[in-house]
Amino acid sequence: MREIVTPSLIAGHEEVSIPDLLAARLARSPDAPLIERKSELGGTWQPISARAFVAEVTAVAKGLVARGISPGDRVSIMSRTRYEWTVLDFAVWAAGAVSVPVYETSSADQVGWILADAEVRLAIVETTAHGSLTEGLRAGLPGLEGVLVIDDGALADLVQEGTQVQTHEITRRSALAGFDDLATIIYTSGTTGRPKGVELTHGNFVSLTLEGVQGLREVCAMPHSRTLLFMPLAHVFARFIQVLCIPSGAVLGHTPDTRNLLADLGSFRPTFVLSVPRVFEKVYNSSEQKAAGGVRLRLFRWAAKTSIDYSRALDLDEGPDLLLRARHALADRLVLHKVRNALGGAAEYAVSGGAPLGERLGHFYRGLGLRVLEGYGLTETTAPTAVNLPAKTTIGTVGPPFPGASIRLADDGEIEVAGAHVFRGYHNNPDATAEALRDGWFRTGDLGSLDEDGYLRITGRKKEIIVTAGGKNVAPAPLEDRLRGHPLVSQVVAVGDGRPFIAALVTLDAEMLPGWLTTHGLPAMDVRAAARHPEVLAALDRAVERANSAVSRAESIRKVRVLVTDFTETNGYLTPSLKVRRREVLASFADEVDAIYAP
Repeated sequence: MREIVTPSLIAGHEEVSIPDLLAARLARSPDAPLIERKSELGGTWQPISARAFVAEVTAVAKGLVARGISPGDRVSIMSRTRYEWTVLDFAVWAAGAVSVPVYETSSADQVGWILADAEVRLAIVETTAHGSLTEGLRAGLPGLEGVLVIDDGALADLVQEGTQVQTHEITRRSALAGFDDLATIIYTSGTTGRPKGVELTHGNFVSLTLEGVQGLREVCAMPHSRTLLFMPLAHVFARFIQVLCIPSGAVLGHTPDTRNLLADLGSFRPTFVLSVPRVFEKVYNSSEQKAAGGVRLRLFRWAAKTSIDYSRALDLDEGPDLLLRARHALADRLVLHKVRNALGGAAEYAVSGGAPLGERLGHFYRGLGLRVLEGYGLTETTAPTAVNLPAKTTIGTVGPPFPGASIRLADDGEIEVAGAHVFRGYHNNPDATAEALRDGWFRTGDLGSLDEDGYLRITGRKKEIIVTAGGKNVAPAPLEDRLRGHPLVSQVVAVGDGRPFIAALVTLDAEMLPGWLTTHGLPAMDVRAAARHPEVLAALDRAVERANSAVSRAESIRKVRVLVTDFTETNGYLTPSLKVRRREVLASFADEVDAIYAP
C-alpha cells in the first residue's frame, strides 16, 4: 500500500479555535477591509473593516444568547451565499454554539430530516418562503424553538434583543471552544440515501486554513488577495474559503445571484476564484459561442489552440520558443484577454474542485494567464485534501496531498486519507462512522492513482464502477467528464452494468443550444426537436469519438441516448453541489436504458 505524506507547515495551533482566528485578525489589522459588501443603491462595493465586522458579529451573538442559545446548541442557516450568512456563522461560533448549514434549495423532507437529526433549536432562513416551509415542520420538531427570516430583518432583531447581554459574556463563550470541539454539522448532499451529518471540529478548520495560508500564500495571502464567493456557503468548499480569508488577510465578497455573476466579477475583480469545473466549461463554451461562425469562430479556435500549446510548452525544459511566444501574444491581444475579463480581469488563480477539470481546459486557462489549481476533497476532509500548489502543479492531476495530509491507496485503488483535517464522525450514525474511519484513516470511496511524483489522479467512484457482461470494470467519470465538455452537452450518465457494452444517457444544454444551432446554420428549435435532429446527433457522435480516444474499446461508449429532460436540483437529479444522483437517474430512465440494448 503506497502512502504519500506532505509535511505540516504549521505548529503551535492545537489550542486555537475559529473565534481565535477572528480575534487575531482584529488585533493584527483592525481597520483594514475584511469584507466588501455590495450596496443595494449604487451597486458599489463598500469595505467593512475587521473592527466593524467583529462588532456586528458580537451584537448578533448577544441576540442569540438573549434567545436562550447555550454553548453546544445547534443553529441552522438556510440561505443563499450572502454577507449575512458569514455574519451569522461567526456569531453562532462567538455564542459557543454549532452552526448547521441547509441548502436553500432543499425540499421540506430534507429540511425536516436535517433539523431533526441535528437537534436544531433555532432556524435562521433567508426568505419568507423558507420561513413558511420551516414553520410547517414545527409539529415534527419539538426541539425547534424559533424561526427567524433574514429578509424580514432577522439580524437587526437579534441585535435589538441582545442589547442587555454584556460583551464579556460573548468573550467568555468565544473562548469555550477547544481544538477538538464541534464547530458545525454539514449534511452531505446525498447522491444515495439520506444525507449524513458530517461533524467537523474547530481544529479541522483551524488546521486546514492555517496550512492553506502557508501552502497557498501566493494565492490567498498576498496584500492584494481578494475573492468573490458564489458557491453555496452550505457547501464545505465555500465554507473553508470563508474561514481561510480570516487568517490569510484576503478580502471576501459575496454574490447571491449567479445571474449577476459576470457583472459582479467585473466590479469586484477577485484575484482568486473558486468553482466547480462546470463553470469553467461554461465560460469557455460561451466565449466560443459568442464568436458565432466564420472567421471569428476560426479565430477563437486558433487562439484557444495557441493558449493550450503555450501552456503545454511551459512544462518543457526549454519552454515556449520565440515563434510560439509571438503567436501567443497575438492570440492574447485578439481573443484571450476577453476570456480573462469574463472572470473579472484581475484573477491570477482559480481553485477547481468537485469533479475533474480535464487537461484541455487546464492548459487553456493557464495559457491565458489564469493558473487553475485543481484539487480534491470531501465534506469529511473539511474541503481540500490534495491540491496543485503554485510551485507544484501537474495539469490533469489534483496535486499532491495538502500540507499536513497523508494519502494512500488501498489494494483496490480506494483513496484513504489521514490528517488533522479529517472529520471526527457522522452525527448519530456510529455504524457509518466505523465503516468510514479505520485506524485514523478515512476511506473516501473514491478511486485514484498516484504518479511517481506523488500526484493524485481521480479515476472514479468505487460505488459507481460499471461491470459489463464481459466482466470489464469501467469507471464512468473520465468518459462522462470528457463528453460533458462539448457545448451541446449538459449532463452525461454512462450505463452498461451487466450489459454487453458501455452507453450513455445525455441531456442537452438549453442555454447553449440556440447559439450552437446558429453557428452551424441550423434553424431554431427546442431541446425536444434537437434531440432527434440528425446534425445534432452527428455532432454528439463526433464528441463521443473524441471522448473514446482516451480509453480502450472495451471501455468506450458505443451508443448515446439523448434525453429531453435535463438534470436539475429542482427535479431531484442533481445535488446542490451539482453532482448527478445516478441512482435516481437510472431508476427514472430505465426504459431509455433498455431501449439502448434492445435487439
